[in-house]
Amino acid sequence: MPAKRGQMAEPLKSEKTAQGSDLRAVLGNAWRVLRARGPNQIQFWFLALAIGIAAGFAALFFRIAISNLQSWLYGIDDPAHLHSLAQALPWYWILGLPVAGGLVVGLILHFFTDDGRVRSVSDVIEGAALHDGRVERRAGLASALASLITLSSGGSSGREGPVVHLAGMISSWVSNRINANGITGRDLLGCAVAAAVSASFNAPIAGTLFALEVILRHFAVHAFAPIVIAAAAGTVISRLEFGNVTEFVLPVGNTLDFYRELPAFLILGLVCGFVAFILMRAIFWSDDIGTKVLKITRLPRYLLPAMSGLLLGGLAIFYPHIIGVGYETTSAALTGELLLWEAVVFAILKVAAVAITMAGRMGGGVFSPSLMLGALTGLAFGLIATAIFPNVSGSETLYALAGMGAVAAAVLGAPISTTLIVFELTGDWQTGLAVMVAVSLSTALASRLVDRSFFLTQLERRNIHLAAGPQAYLLATFRVAKVMRAKEHKAAANEDACWELVEQGVYIDGNATLESAMPIFDRTNANFIPVVTLGGAGEPPELRGALFQVDALRELNRALAATAAEEHS
Repeated sequence: MPAKRGQMAEPLKSEKTAQGSDLRAVLGNAWRVLRARGPNQIQFWFLALAIGIAAGFAALFFRIAISNLQSWLYGIDDPAHLHSLAQALPWYWILGLPVAGGLVVGLILHFFTDDGRVRSVSDVIEGAALHDGRVERRAGLASALASLITLSSGGSSGREGPVVHLAGMISSWVSNRINANGITGRDLLGCAVAAAVSASFNAPIAGTLFALEVILRHFAVHAFAPIVIAAAAGTVISRLEFGNVTEFVLPVGNTLDFYRELPAFLILGLVCGFVAFILMRAIFWSDDIGTKVLKITRLPRYLLPAMSGLLLGGLAIFYPHIIGVGYETTSAALTGELLLWEAVVFAILKVAAVAITMAGRMGGGVFSPSLMLGALTGLAFGLIATAIFPNVSGSETLYALAGMGAVAAAVLGAPISTTLIVFELTGDWQTGLAVMVAVSLSTALASRLVDRSFFLTQLERRNIHLAAGPQAYLLATFRVAKVMRAKEHKAAANEDACWELVEQGVYIDGNATLESAMPIFDRTNANFIPVVTLGGAGEPPELRGALFQVDALRELNRALAATAAEEHS
């Protein structure tokens, strides 16, 4: 009997081994095809689901990590009531935590980034537009850790920026593994961002539209289904942990006398647009101040976050409302629990605190602070309006809700997704007209005062011109060396004519982009520009060929056609 059992076991073992080998061969062949040809539609939807789950967990873990670290650092049980509980802590603890956190953040960014700058939403937008949907990994991980420490130790910013970039790193890893082309890479990036935003705010509709409106900046049909799948996956991950609850609970009875009260919301929209502009300008102005301080004092750049932490700690001693994301104060504004002077003072201090945090390169996002600032602005406006016109105006909390959406939409430059985020955060869909009116006016005003949005203005300050549209930024994607005609080309430019132009100072380096070349064509009216490699001191330049205007325009037209095809497919 033992012999017979052994004789039967050998064929079974061989059969299982053969089946395992066949399965590995099939999977290996499928992987090679996926890398060589890219995913088909069904495969892409499964990739979207997998990325949505991964990004959802990343957002969930980031949120939980902030809460746990805040609880440990401040010695509190409920981070949702951080500022109330922090009032009982010793002043030196409130002052010292942001300083210590800032020093750790500065060291992280100093050693793991080239420029000491935190990566955020603007970098993801840049990755979608210019880098085939890829974002930096090393600097991104350092930025996520820096933002985690900032938000946990007293920094005044939001969690959506690092979460969006974390999601971008996940999709970039997948895109690199399957050798995804530009369209696939961007779509996968949109899936990751949608899932992360949906999981972070329990807002699947808004997460979907945020990815399309802010990151991809188009509403192509081919991208919609996989992004929805990913957003749904991210939302499920969030609801498994937190349940199907809204971030804010509003008082019952928000009603709007549509015809009489709508003019007030039009005015509120303009006020919120101007407040959003003040917030953005304060951030950019303070960022310039921080750069000048480092230049004048010649201090190491890793000390800048600690210096900002000292200023934040000083403010937090008297006004702990500025600490962290600020949802407790936002909730108090939405429920009308603040007085007029409190709403005004907290709004001013929040602008200052966010500007200090961002100037110190401490990390975090601007969406949550803009929600808080908008709610405070709306509440203050509502308290004034209801006091002046008590028989006409409705609840001041309705103005707080509309103001929250209006300021956030103006900062993000995303009226559609922000309106939906407000609805999903509050669960109040009955006052949509008031919110939409305020959002439309605030966005229209603020977009005229900055380059469309906070993120696009950030990029503009780094000489990345996405706000002007693809006809402007696509030029930066082409290197002159790739478009030029080399000296050996059958239709190359005459060398004597090239050297003539070089002597006149008309030439360009091969490593430059068409963005630098096109102004030279406009200025000189030349048909071609000599392309050279500059030598060292006292050495003549080396002629490599010439860039013809017709070739540059042909490449731009092809890129514009490809972009239009992607956006309308």
